[in-house]
Amino acid sequence: MSRPIIVVKIGGSVLTGRSGYRRAADFLASRIAADPHHVIVAVVSAELGDTDALLETARDFVETPDPAALDLLWSTGELRSTALLALALHARGVNALGVNVHQAGIVKDEDSLEAQIRPLRLRAVLADHDVVIVPGFLARERGDGIVSLGRGGSDLTAVLLAAGLGAVRCELLKDVPGYFTADPKLDPGAVQVPVLSYDRAVQMADAGCELVQRKALIAGRDHELDLIISAIGGGPGTLITTDNLHPESAVA
Repeated sequence: MSRPIIVVKIGGSVLTGRSGYRRAADFLASRIAADPHHVIVAVVSAELGDTDALLETARDFVETPDPAALDLLWSTGELRSTALLALALHARGVNALGVNVHQAGIVKDEDSLEAQIRPLRLRAVLADHDVVIVPGFLARERGDGIVSLGRGGSDLTAVLLAAGLGAVRCELLKDVPGYFTADPKLDPGAVQVPVLSYDRAVQMADAGCELVQRKALIAGRDHELDLIISAIGGGPGTLITTDNLHPESAVA
């Protein structure tokens, strides 16, 4: 019988240098040690600033980079994060494997805005490992090319994988422990919101507070998937749910 799956997305603001990878690896290793009956799919972003730096590098060659070449270049950021986190987990004795975009199984049609999950290859490696690290932000085109999923696309990767794999839990780790009544970096009196409906989260994204990518919110709502937004060591976080009966605090 296969083990229950937990999807954990680790953002680029968490993977900041060697200390960031070690902290993320410690977090994942502790989760496995606490509950070895689960398997974790860790979706990783490129390190903070890498995507913009790669875009500037491309523009050093041509003012308007070819989209396919740019997506290929961008993919190096997520693949680097995948490999480094795998190495950090190996150093802690965790049975971990980093996979590439094609093994991840997210497929995007050229003529469609939608991405879909084809998880057969990913399920095969989940059976033999405690943690499988997947590059976020990226999908495979039907012609085997690599295409990006837009800014914040690692959130969408995590949601699609959680839905496609039937995960029992989907967590998005950010540099803040959830949604607040105001920007906690600007307002010290901001209060964390424990529960938020998808409809309200989408409204906030439309108003400029896109803590979670809007496409990921829509996909999560469509799949009726509960999301946990939190930070490493940041407490229980914020639950985003399709259940509009939950009370939620007013969010600025």
